[in-house]
Amino acid sequence: MSEAHATEQVQRRTLLTVLVLNALLFVGLGVGGIAADSSALLANAVDNGSDAAVYLISFLAVGRALVWKTGAARASGVMLLIFAVLVLLDALRRTLTATEPVGPTMMVLAVVAAVINLVCLLLIRRQHSGDVNMKAAETFSLNDFASNGGILVAGGLVMWLDQSWPDLLVGVLVAAIAAKGGIDILRDARKASDTGAAQ
Repeated sequence: MSEAHATEQVQRRTLLTVLVLNALLFVGLGVGGIAADSSALLANAVDNGSDAAVYLISFLAVGRALVWKTGAARASGVMLLIFAVLVLLDALRRTLTATEPVGPTMMVLAVVAAVINLVCLLLIRRQHSGDVNMKAAETFSLNDFASNGGILVAGGLVMWLDQSWPDLLVGVLVAAIAAKGGIDILRDARKASDTGAAQ
């Protein structure tokens, strides 16, 4: 087995693992977000769901031509931007309709999600890969980990202040982080495409 083929096999295993973990987070955070009436948890759930879809695209891109890989990365970036817009619309809807998020549920699920996302991040970083799709996967996991920290703080503020605005604020911040990640991924994909064209 060549070194390149061995690397591809490891990348596939890593992407498949983080795909499954993010799919489970999507379901868990989604159910928890509905139960806790939390915009931040629902935003994080949708974020993990879109991540799982992107990991599937990246998984299929491993070992393929550069044009396929950059196309997959662009799809990932666009999905993150769409997700950001949807979360902002949901936060606006929740601002107009009274919500009563449950702080303790937010905090417990944020800690669980943070641990899982940290595992995903460490698995991806262990690859030391310059591949555009692996870099996109790292961006997703880092964004998710940061979002989990925000939800933990928001849950504490919801309990302390007995107000819903911290939950809505973090929902909007999760959307902003996702939008920045989407733009960064699209930029990396363009650079990789330009580099490939120049060679």
